[in-house]
Amino acid sequence: PFLGAMIAEAMVRGYQGKNMERNDEIMACVKHFALYGAGEAGRDYNTVDMSRQRMFNDYMLPYEAAVEAGVGSVMASFNEVDGIPATANKWLMDDILRKEWGFNGVIITDYAAISELKAHGVAADDAEAAKLAINATVDIDMKTSCYANNLADLVARHEIDEAQIDAACYRILTLKNKLGLFEDPYYGCSVEKRDSVICS
Repeated sequence: PFLGAMIAEAMVRGYQGKNMERNDEIMACVKHFALYGAGEAGRDYNTVDMSRQRMFNDYMLPYEAAVEAGVGSVMASFNEVDGIPATANKWLMDDILRKEWGFNGVIITDYAAISELKAHGVAADDAEAAKLAINATVDIDMKTSCYANNLADLVARHEIDEAQIDAACYRILTLKNKLGLFEDPYYGCSVEKRDSVICS
C-alpha cells in the first residue's frame, strides 16, 4: 500500500505538474475507485466483499494519496462494494472521497456505468440510475445519455435538487478553467506543434 501510494502521488504530479499551469500538463484521473482489483473472480462488474479494516489498510491508501496530491478527477469503478455499485455508492463517493478526504474535483463514470446500474439490479430504469448516481455526487455520465435525458425531469418531479446539478457543473467548469480551456480550447495544440513534435 505504501509503495502504491508513492506511485499514485508521483503519477498525479507527473501528469498535472504543480497546479496544471503549463500547456504541456494534463489532468490526471484516478481509476478505478474503489477496490477494482479485488472483484470476485477478477471480473470488472463483480462484487467486492471485505472487512473495512482490510479495505482501508490494504487498498485505499493509494487512492487517498492521489487525492492529497491534488488529482483533478476520479473514475468510479464498475464493481460493487458491499452490494452497492461504486457509481451509485454514496458512502464511497460522497462520505469517504469528498467529505472525509476532501476531494472537490470531478467524478466521472466508467463506460456506460450509470445505465448499467440496471444490470446490477439496483435501478429499474435510466431515470432511477441517474438519480442514484447524482445522489452519489457523480458529475459526468460517460457514454450514455442517462443524465441528459433524465436530470431535468427528476428536478421537475422534486426527486433531486437543482443544487445537485449546479454543484456538478461547478466542479466541471472549475476544472476546465484551471486547465485554461476557456482561453485555449485546444490546450496548446496547433499545426506547428504537431509538425514539430509528431515523429520527431
